[in-house]
Amino acid sequence: MRREEQKIPSSRVGIGPRLGIAGAAFAFWLVPAFAVAATDPPTVLGIPFDFILFALTLLGVALFHHHTLQVALTGLGTIALYKMVFTGFKTGDGLPGLLSHLAHEWVILANLLCLLLGFALLSKHFEDSHIPSVLPKYLPGQAKGAFALLAMVFVLSSFLDNIAAALIGGTMAHTVFHGKVHIGYLAAIVAASNAGGSGSVVGDTTTTMMWIDGVSPAEVFHAYVAAVVALVLFGIPAALQQNKFSPLIAYKPGGAHVDWGRVGVVAFILVTAISTNVYINLRHAEIADHFPFIGVAVALAILVSAPLRKPDWSLLPDATKGTVFLLALVTCASMMPVEKLPVASWPSAMGLGFISAVFDNIPLTALALKQGGYDWGMLAYTVGFGGSMIWFGSSAGVALSNMYPDARNVGRWVYQGWHVAVAYVISFLVLLAVMGWHPTPKRGDPPVTTPTVAQPAEIPAH
Repeated sequence: MRREEQKIPSSRVGIGPRLGIAGAAFAFWLVPAFAVAATDPPTVLGIPFDFILFALTLLGVALFHHHTLQVALTGLGTIALYKMVFTGFKTGDGLPGLLSHLAHEWVILANLLCLLLGFALLSKHFEDSHIPSVLPKYLPGQAKGAFALLAMVFVLSSFLDNIAAALIGGTMAHTVFHGKVHIGYLAAIVAASNAGGSGSVVGDTTTTMMWIDGVSPAEVFHAYVAAVVALVLFGIPAALQQNKFSPLIAYKPGGAHVDWGRVGVVAFILVTAISTNVYINLRHAEIADHFPFIGVAVALAILVSAPLRKPDWSLLPDATKGTVFLLALVTCASMMPVEKLPVASWPSAMGLGFISAVFDNIPLTALALKQGGYDWGMLAYTVGFGGSMIWFGSSAGVALSNMYPDARNVGRWVYQGWHVAVAYVISFLVLLAVMGWHPTPKRGDPPVTTPTVAQPAEIPAH
């Protein structure tokens, strides 16, 4: 199912690694030099140097997409050294500050590690169940079938983790399209998984965070006004792209037979993940940030079900590389000094969607929750769907790129998946026009008030 990355002749490989090594050496020289020359963290045109380093890391990922792991790890090391020299992470000096920061972030990182690796095994279970092979029997032909598959991913993501929904969608697409899946369609699968989870408090990590922090599920649900519009706007062009690239195969009666044992294993793993998520958030929300309950539950479910159907452990080495890459970027993003967001408003909510394409949406959501005053359904849609515009902008995109390495190209993703960005802008404006901007308080917060313009004082009559 997985396609190998294109092998580059050794005579042409040298330039990328040499540039990466040279850049890393320069960065590691530059940081101590700045430490000697300045007492305050430097800025470039008013932009903190932390962001410059992060932007250079993302640029390296975009340019050297065959060496994304090396670039991400180099960027992580450079940013960590810079932060230790200048800020001590605001909790200590040097290494103690770094360790304190990692102790604060380890639950998120551990959950992502377990979920990405676990769902890679789950998607293979799903493929080997042969359900994707019989799927054409129930899908319409041609482009309609390609759109119907995206709609299925959208619905699955409303109650599954969006990573699982994207991987299941990628698995089905690999089978029904003969292994030839257009990058624009891969972007659409990621977009469908992110949009489908945006209006449900169990459909995405960010909406679950809102629920834990006191946002009512009803205040998130109207994100589906934009999400459904977006599905149509990106789904139709993507389906046409895929149909032209590789049409849906016709169903052949008497072919594959469903392995219901593997279907049971898939269901068991998913039910375990969902029930653990709901139980912890409802009954023990105060400890949810202290241990990776969901990730560990998925890992245990895979091990418990292994005697019934053995997982394909050979997938783990490749999946681990993509997972480490994502964890490196998430860790880089967590180190950025985003101390204060713009005043909560619909323009700032829209802007956070674009930021989410390159900046992890989990710390963005945490900052927005701390700030308060947002329309939570609008925010859930922007930070959830916005990451679909670039392949590493969401966990679902990174997970799917493990299955389709050719997708690890920012230029091709943006160019061939143009419909995702267009859908984001138009669907957001539809949401604003239909629902308006209605900030609501979280549980225990005072009512949100809209600032009014002061009226001039009356001049007393003489």
